[in-house]
Amino acid sequence: MAERLADHTTLRVGGPARNWVEPGTEAELIDVVRAADAAGEPVLVLGGGSNVVVADAGFDGTVVHTGRLRGVHTEDVAACSGAFVNVAAGEPWDAFVAATVAAERVGVEALSGIPGLVGATPIQNVGAYGQEVSQTIARVRVWDRQELRVVTRSAAECHFGYRSSLFKAVPDRFVVLSVSFQFALGTLSAPVRYAELARVLGVEPGARAPLAEVREAVLELRRGKGMVLDAADRDTWSAGSFFTNPVVDPALADALPGDAPRYPQPDGRVKTSAAWLIEHAGFNRGYGSGLARLSTRHTLAVTNRGGASAADIVALAREIRDGVRHAYGISLVPEPVLIATTLDP
Repeated sequence: MAERLADHTTLRVGGPARNWVEPGTEAELIDVVRAADAAGEPVLVLGGGSNVVVADAGFDGTVVHTGRLRGVHTEDVAACSGAFVNVAAGEPWDAFVAATVAAERVGVEALSGIPGLVGATPIQNVGAYGQEVSQTIARVRVWDRQELRVVTRSAAECHFGYRSSLFKAVPDRFVVLSVSFQFALGTLSAPVRYAELARVLGVEPGARAPLAEVREAVLELRRGKGMVLDAADRDTWSAGSFFTNPVVDPALADALPGDAPRYPQPDGRVKTSAAWLIEHAGFNRGYGSGLARLSTRHTLAVTNRGGASAADIVALAREIRDGVRHAYGISLVPEPVLIATTLDP
């Protein structure tokens, strides 16, 4: 029987994979991908399934699941340079964050509670509550499907940006094998830049707080928004934030209502809030009448209330995107990867 991809995604939608493979080693993964590429077979590399929307028709090719690629190796620990840690792509992200906090290593504590595997984090440059994974990544080892070799790319060579990277820009070229992190050592967090998190911690923005307290505060905030996976809670049956925060030209930002959030960017553009745009375009929490609805706790999450199809999810996301575009002239960009489906008509 074909493997049903809905069983491997946090949205719980997606049809069957024509071929399903779970390699146990890097060598096996490379062999599978290389053989499929040589045969002209489409390949989907799937980790925790937390950032994808797979079509109801499924994937007509080989799905390579990376969850068996495990291992965390601390290469070096020194007071002056911190800790250098190599992590296999299949390690669960939040368990790695918890272990990092327990070992008093600084820099990913605000990324607690994010679902998925380590190998996916550099692709999206995962970020939350004022931190991005690129701030601690030293290098990424990948299988280069074009050059047919294993390549190690420094952080600078990964071209990280807001929810972007080289790996996302060229999605069919690289397969992440492992990620290396460089952590400062200490009991206090990196400066807390996110105002909401600072408020919960009772500190001023820019101050530091105990690592464990930051992790617990982030988990509390995420639970309050339905962003920590819970099989019994339909508000968590999502792909996380469905849209990225738009970064727009100053003229477009100036045209927004006066109370719209505006965050100047180094390149002169302005970031605004996708959640604010969605809510003020008329899409409130819980919006929807079918099996796909906005979360009752967070308007950025499109949720499966049980039995929704991928088509249901995409239809609601398209309605929201088009509504925001009509109201404000801004086209929201989906954050999850859409597999064999699209928001375009």
